[in-house]
Amino acid sequence: MAESGLESAKEVSLKDKGNEFFKAANYLKAAALYTQAIKQDPYNPTLYSNRAAAFLHLVKLNKALADADMTISLSPQWEKGYFRKGCILEALQRYEEALAAFQEALKYNSQNAEVSKKIKKLEQVIKEKKRSKELASIRSNVDMARHMSAVKSELVEKYGGEECCRDMFSFLVETMETAVKSWHETSKVDPRVYFLIDKEKTDTGKYAPAVNIDKAFESPHTHSSCFSFLREYAAESFSRAACLVAPKSSIAYPQVWKGEGAKKWKHGKNDGFFVQFESPTLRKLWFISSLTEMGQTFCKDPEILGITDNQLLPRLYK
Repeated sequence: MAESGLESAKEVSLKDKGNEFFKAANYLKAAALYTQAIKQDPYNPTLYSNRAAAFLHLVKLNKALADADMTISLSPQWEKGYFRKGCILEALQRYEEALAAFQEALKYNSQNAEVSKKIKKLEQVIKEKKRSKELASIRSNVDMARHMSAVKSELVEKYGGEECCRDMFSFLVETMETAVKSWHETSKVDPRVYFLIDKEKTDTGKYAPAVNIDKAFESPHTHSSCFSFLREYAAESFSRAACLVAPKSSIAYPQVWKGEGAKKWKHGKNDGFFVQFESPTLRKLWFISSLTEMGQTFCKDPEILGITDNQLLPRLYK
């Protein structure tokens, strides 16, 4: 534990006693003895280094850090001071500073395997923390509009700059963002069709802006019945657009990612959900795949699919 030095017999005795208590895991007594030794020899870097180690075990991290800094000040070319400082900063979860301290220690002793091991560990910790922040940002900053510029242009082309076009685009973006946020929070979305109802024509007491379709994809029969109902609902509610949201796991029929469609399916076995947009003049389909990384579930960017080959429902608006 302790390095040799030119201490007096009494000082050596105090340090050695401290070392014995340290080895016995009595860190409080060890720190007290190192403190007594420091009073005898206040410029001895070894004593501050030893006491820093004792304070670290006692989780008196500010005191430990002060002793590590004193060690470096008294002996700036001794790697042990930087090693102590790195260990303390690591305990404080100040990982970038800890890494810098260990790298400094390695400059003065490039063969120190323990320091090299610490550096490798901290580089991985820092990498993981950075990635964790990136994932948290992805999960919290959901912005579907930036992926929908092409769709917006198509809507403008078909409807001009009218309020109808703006409403449709906002409806699509809000529906997708709500689904993504739900997936981030619960790892699921409910199979549902959302309708952009007409504020003036729709009887809102009779027609709701969303319809649950949890049985729609169980079989060809339920699929056909649901489609007939939805097409009628779309017409009678005077809706201007609709948006289907369905998790891949809920779809027994039609499984567009199997059979002949498997050749074109680029998402492997990834979980996720589909979003199918329907309007009288424009139809679009996306798959939003899901991944779990570092214990966090997040959605990847929406991938456009050919609606002719992959549609979950036939055209809703005649």
